[in-house]
Amino acid sequence: MIGERLVSNRHVDTDGPGWFIGGMERREASHRRARVGTSMAVAAMVFAQLGAAASITVARDAGAETVAWLRLIFAAAALVVVVRPWRGPFTRSSLGVCLGLGVTTAVMTMLFIAAIVRLPLGTASALEFLGPLAVALTREARGWVGRSWALVGAAGVLLLTHPWQGGTDGLGVAFALGAALAWAGYIVLTQRAGDELTGLRALAVSLPVAALFSTVTAGPFVYRHLSPHVLLVGLGLAVLMPLIPFSLELLALRRLQAGAFGTLMSVEPAVALVIGVILLGQSLQPYAIVGVVCVVVAGAGAARAGGRSAAEARERQNAVGSAHEPSVALAD
Repeated sequence: MIGERLVSNRHVDTDGPGWFIGGMERREASHRRARVGTSMAVAAMVFAQLGAAASITVARDAGAETVAWLRLIFAAAALVVVVRPWRGPFTRSSLGVCLGLGVTTAVMTMLFIAAIVRLPLGTASALEFLGPLAVALTREARGWVGRSWALVGAAGVLLLTHPWQGGTDGLGVAFALGAALAWAGYIVLTQRAGDELTGLRALAVSLPVAALFSTVTAGPFVYRHLSPHVLLVGLGLAVLMPLIPFSLELLALRRLQAGAFGTLMSVEPAVALVIGVILLGQSLQPYAIVGVVCVVVAGAGAARAGGRSAAEARERQNAVGSAHEPSVALAD
């Protein structure tokens, strides 16, 4: 692979043509990582919003906490069986990150499902996007050029949510804003976890933590709604969200900067709006089309500017590894 060959170019004379060619290859490798990361992030959005749309009817009948709990329980069980995270060593730091990520994941999931029961899917998703937008504004490493894409995405969110009209469910808005705060933490912790642990091991620990947290907090409200039909539907919902999207997001965050990923997530309200119109029959206002254009432009700009180079990812992993305490191996 080009990215691997670049390591051998460090002995090339910087005054000769090899230095220029090596620089071009490094930039191309970075752009390739950005494109792959972008594709993963977009696929994650589509699966997440399909899962959200499918969750609404079940949540209205069985309760938002029941749907959240089922999705987390089944996704956690699947990852533990497939990944078997105990087969590799963990550090105290990586375990701490996974614990924090698990709690954040549970809070984000439960609050967002509670929000979409009360708000249109596009509106709830746009409000939740304020979390990634905050990450993009505060952590974008490429200065005002990068932040300008976040501002374009913010304009799109305003057009999609049209807060000037009023009449929006206040409790639903509060749930969505809480989910936004949790999503901001999720992005930061997911990238840290992806840098510290290989493959999907971070998710195979954090999702069981999320399932346990949701059991403790929502368990008493869940059990009376369980039935064979609800359990079967919950299994399908867990595949759509969070199993596939969270896995894709973790892999995407290995290839994109956190700020660029946050800006790219501005596309998600547009995805939610389209799915809400097609699958749920929710209305599409004319100015929402302009909002869709804004968020798509912001996402395209972030995708082009936000690639994490392979060297940058390795440097992050090396920095994390050198700061860690001795590994805590989990018994097989």
